[in-house]
Amino acid sequence: MLQFFSETRFKLQEQEIYQDWLFACADKFNREISDLNYIFCSDNYLLKINQQHLNHNYYTDIISFDYSDEHSVSGDIFISIDRVADNAFEYNEFFDVELARVMVHGLLHLVGFKDKTEEEANEMRLMENECLALLYAFN
Repeated sequence: MLQFFSETRFKLQEQEIYQDWLFACADKFNREISDLNYIFCSDNYLLKINQQHLNHNYYTDIISFDYSDEHSVSGDIFISIDRVADNAFEYNEFFDVELARVMVHGLLHLVGFKDKTEEEANEMRLMENECLALLYAFN
């Protein structure tokens, strides 16, 4: 099950397209989505989660809680719509493209990709781009 929730005024449009796309992305890595929740929220909402659960005192665009096993993807992915909008502006990108990148970034973490080192970050970006190409096939 893949669900979208909002703790802010944002509402994800065309949810079925995003669901199909995210299922296809998981399938690309031989994984199946079993229970995945995307929660769209504000900077302050995500900051509180960052402080309470990770002991970090800074804004971030995404926090994922991974409950996956080796075959299925399960977790909660919190995304700050404020950060996505700011990053889209900063990188001169469309909001929808930046949002999709962050959404798939969270999914990629749940299937096992890391981004702590430069090499890992480069591989993560490559996988994000491959998955974004899948999204465009759904439109």
